[in-house]
Amino acid sequence: MFDEPKAFSGFSVDDLDKARDFYSGVLGLDITEENGVLKLHIAENHEIIIDLKPDHVPSPTTILNFPVENIDAVVEELWGRGVQFDFYYDNQDEKGISRGDGGPDVAWFRDPAGNILSVIEVKN
Repeated sequence: MFDEPKAFSGFSVDDLDKARDFYSGVLGLDITEENGVLKLHIAENHEIIIDLKPDHVPSPTTILNFPVENIDAVVEELWGRGVQFDFYYDNQDEKGISRGDGGPDVAWFRDPAGNILSVIEVKN
């Protein structure tokens, strides 16, 4: 039934122009638009749909996690681009990076629609 799945994920925003500017301009990701829907192109032909929903309510959980090799460098660059980080835990440093606690280093931030994103350090 799903031998060659072509499933994809999606999420909503309340303003496509702000979403396009943020995901393309701030995060530097490849975005196209088709029939009033944004397509976020990630890793080898994978797409994530960003759809306009005027009564959008941000997800209470993280919708996208970006694995990075050097979280300190990425967080510093995002701070420089105006991204504000969320603080949830006592083990987060002044940059917003949660360190240790048995898991990977992670930092959370939001898109203009309030959706939660994160960068997570991965060791290769």
